[in-house]
Amino acid sequence: MIAIDVLYLVDRLEALLNKGWRVPLSAKTMIDEDEFLDIVDQMRIAFPEEIKQAKKIVQERDRIIAQAQEEAKHVIEMAKEDAARLTNEHAVTKTAQQQAAQIAQKAQTDASAREKGADEYAKQVLTDLHGRLAQFAQQVAQMQTQVYNGLNVLQQEPPAADASQKTEQSS
Repeated sequence: MIAIDVLYLVDRLEALLNKGWRVPLSAKTMIDEDEFLDIVDQMRIAFPEEIKQAKKIVQERDRIIAQAQEEAKHVIEMAKEDAARLTNEHAVTKTAQQQAAQIAQKAQTDASAREKGADEYAKQVLTDLHGRLAQFAQQVAQMQTQVYNGLNVLQQEPPAADASQKTEQSS
């Protein structure tokens, strides 16, 4: 038995109707009876094949669904086992979390102590630097005063050597 596509046969019937002859003054069409019956016979052969294929497809679908349901049951069983195991491991996890919290607290305390120490050191260094700068500023002020006084002395009294030269030149 040769499997013939049912849609192909329907297309052939439609083509047969389209090439038929119109009966004048009516909505009827005359077609070749032998060709029509030949197509109908082929459809009678093809329909059972199509039905068999459809049944196979339905059976395959049912098999796939059953397999998927079996796999789903297996996954659910594994999930339940994992949940039971995780519940048993909960105590270990809780202990680990407590230890982690203690370590984090200690790290925070150590970090705060180091930060405080660093702040104290920075404060000490800056205070010392401030004192030194104040000393330098005082020394610079003293030097400025000495320079100012020296300039004042030089501007107020004429040099002695210059005065004696002027007297010699006038004579």
